[in-house]
Amino acid sequence: MTVGLAETLLLALALAMDAFAVSVAGSLRRRGSKALRRALPAALSFGLFQAVMPAFGWGLGRAAAGLVEAVDHWIAFGLLFFIGAKMVREAVRAPEGGPAAADDRLSLRLLLALSVATSVDAAAAGVSLALTGSDILRPALVVGAVTFVLSWVGGTFGAILGERGGSRAEIAGGLVLIALGAKILVEHLSAG
Repeated sequence: MTVGLAETLLLALALAMDAFAVSVAGSLRRRGSKALRRALPAALSFGLFQAVMPAFGWGLGRAAAGLVEAVDHWIAFGLLFFIGAKMVREAVRAPEGGPAAADDRLSLRLLLALSVATSVDAAAAGVSLALTGSDILRPALVVGAVTFVLSWVGGTFGAILGERGGSRAEIAGGLVLIALGAKILVEHLSAG
């Protein structure tokens, strides 16, 4: 069975929304003309993880259905809550234009944690595709490409908001990450 192009695009858009929101929130401390270029590593990482995780989930789904779906919401919630709380704490502690504004690059560890947090649901989608007998190559590539584009746009948009809102925008971004994690958790717990 093959998933149609329209369904694949809708799936890609739905899965990319988390990465878009995180890209906006994560880029709020970026300043100046380098914002577009600095949005690229996050967009690449998010796009790559969103392409790989459905394939990973698809493989798991073929081998052991339900394994990823049982814990994906807890992993995503924990990572997003921790990162969002850290953003809020740093924004509150740093003076306007202080250290938080000076260092606007994501560490590799933080980037990987965000990439995992935003792609756990893609692994669960891969499990679902496996259970329906669908192929995985096209959906995984489309999900990765859509996520890359939306994350790059989100990173650029967040930098514009950050320039105008300063630490208030960074606090809002951290709260968005926490709310996103809570939303994922509530949706999964209420569906189960």
